[in-house]
Amino acid sequence: MSSSPTAAGPGELRRHLGVSDAVVIGLGSMIGAGVFAALAPAAGAAGSGLLVGLAVAGAVAYCNATSSARLAARYPQSGGTYVYGRERLGEFWGYLAGWGFVVGKTASCAAMALTVGSYVWPAQAHAVAVAAVVALTAVNYVGVQKAAWLTRAIVAVVLAVLAAVVTACLTSGEADTGHWVIGADAGFHGVLQAAGLLFFAFAGYARIATLGEEVRDPQRTIPRAIPLALGITLVVYAAVALAVLAVLGPERLAHSAAPLADAVRAAGVPGLAPVVRAGAAVAALGSLLALILGVSRTTLAMARDRHLPHPLAAVHPRFGVPHRAELAVGAVVALAAALGDVRGAIGFSSFGVLAYYAVANAAAWTLTPAKGRPPRAVPLLGTAGCLVLAFALPAASVLWGAAVLALGAAAYFARKALTRRA
Repeated sequence: MSSSPTAAGPGELRRHLGVSDAVVIGLGSMIGAGVFAALAPAAGAAGSGLLVGLAVAGAVAYCNATSSARLAARYPQSGGTYVYGRERLGEFWGYLAGWGFVVGKTASCAAMALTVGSYVWPAQAHAVAVAAVVALTAVNYVGVQKAAWLTRAIVAVVLAVLAAVVTACLTSGEADTGHWVIGADAGFHGVLQAAGLLFFAFAGYARIATLGEEVRDPQRTIPRAIPLALGITLVVYAAVALAVLAVLGPERLAHSAAPLADAVRAAGVPGLAPVVRAGAAVAALGSLLALILGVSRTTLAMARDRHLPHPLAAVHPRFGVPHRAELAVGAVVALAAALGDVRGAIGFSSFGVLAYYAVANAAAWTLTPAKGRPPRAVPLLGTAGCLVLAFALPAASVLWGAAVLALGAAAYFARKALTRRA
């Protein structure tokens, strides 16, 4: 495989990314979002069943990743499940998946930007969040290769910090493996709700699929990169969850605003807390960078089909990126970061992204074995798992998420009616 980028035609994106680049972009999207933002609310829902919730989220993510990898190899275009749903199930289902992804992941972007602000300068969290969005939008604007390089550096820093946290906690005299035992507080609904909240942390592998038009040899690269990124993330999340639970226990974890920093303090290594805070900020920056990248590519695909304003489909002649889509996404995220709230965005984002992956699994079900269909159980369990976790989320998240999907569906049918009349 050549290391040089594949030439692109007019209006197309250049194929720059190899397996390692794609894996790193997936890791940058996942590692950070969950460990620093979703563990505490998930512990609040599941109690001592947190690890079970993590396992359920990982199992559903595996099904989604497998279905997405097979579809992305078949349809290596920007847009991810928006494209797969359109090609396999019909235009409406592709549109609904794309709508859920763009809206849900815009909320994720705002959450990650605010996480950066809360760790870097808590008194000016919103201002820092907006500045982070502007800076990373500029990085994405000048080319996906530079974004992949920056993500690689961020992932290396975050993994080093997480390794230090796990080592400090598990070697501490305060660690109590009894906190890993599942108690009576771990109810069935609470575990499912925790899995739905933790799913927020696993959705980064979608970024690899949405970059399908910028990956070299996508039929080989994407099916290898997605499970690699997910597998590494699962191992990291399990290690961190075990370490933090051992020191804090489920109740203290549930009430912690900064669980990893609190864990190293409780482990008797308070000097590590500032490093953890810096690592959290860097991790959130990595997630934000890759999230903006993915949302802009789905916006590009929907704009090409005129489900969003067609000028957003433009590709920069020099940098080879969807520059108008990136600027539009950056502007919306900056506004949301200026006005939003971190924890409220997690459930809302999870609902939209679970709907997105339900469509991906349904699309994978329609593949034939010759077209790379996964074993039947994978898309079946993936679809059912996504729907169950979506409706197990907190009631406010379900209501807002369903309302936004309904609004998107209404806009689709209204546009269709106007087109027919014209």
